[in-house]
Amino acid sequence: MKAHTKETQASITPNGAVALLKEGNERFQKKMHADRDLLEQVADTKGGQFPFATILSCIDSRVSSELIFDQGIGDIFSARVAGNFVNEDILGSMEFACKLAGTKLVLVLGHTACGAVKGACDDAKLGNLTALISKIKPAVEAVTEPTDPSFRNSKNIDFVNEVAIKNVHMTIDNIRKESEVLREMEDNDEILILGGMYDISNGKVTFFDN
Repeated sequence: MKAHTKETQASITPNGAVALLKEGNERFQKKMHADRDLLEQVADTKGGQFPFATILSCIDSRVSSELIFDQGIGDIFSARVAGNFVNEDILGSMEFACKLAGTKLVLVLGHTACGAVKGACDDAKLGNLTALISKIKPAVEAVTEPTDPSFRNSKNIDFVNEVAIKNVHMTIDNIRKESEVLREMEDNDEILILGGMYDISNGKVTFFDN
C-alpha cells in the first residue's frame, strides 16, 4: 500500500475517511494487516504529507491510532493527551491539519478503562496531573447516574466508561464551540467531526453517530 498523495487525499470524502478507518480497524481485529512497506512510505512522504484524518486520542499505551486503525506513514495526524480533551494548542493543531494540510475527518477517540477518567472520577491530585484532570471533571458531573457517591468512583468501571463516553461528546462540543475554523469547515461539508470509543479488551472501535 502506497502513501497518500495530494490526488488520493483530494479524492477522499469525509465519509470516505470514516470508511477507511472502519476498514482499518476491522483488519486490525482480524489480524489481516494491509501490505505496506513503511520505509517505502518514508521515502514517498519525504517531500510532503497528505493525511486523510486527524485523530485525538489518549496517551494510553494500548491506544495507538496508527496500529488500531492499521494505518501507515503519512496517513493520519495523531494528537494525544491523557483524557483526549482539547485545549488551545490541540485546537490549533487540528486547524492546521484540516485547513492547511487537507484532512477530511476529526475523530475524538476515547477508550474503556481510561486512567485519566478514573483519576477525574476519584478527584485525584498529583502535581500537574491535577490541572489536567480538572479538564475531565465536567464529564464526571454530567453523568448523573448513579447518584450514590459510593458508586461514583474508579471502582465502578461502568461509571468510568460512561464518563469516558460523555467526555468524548463534550470534547466534540468544545471543538465546535472554540474553533470557528473547524466549525465552518464542518458546516461546509469539508470535514466531519466524530467521536468513538476503543475497547481495550477486544480492539474494536465503536463510532458514534454524527
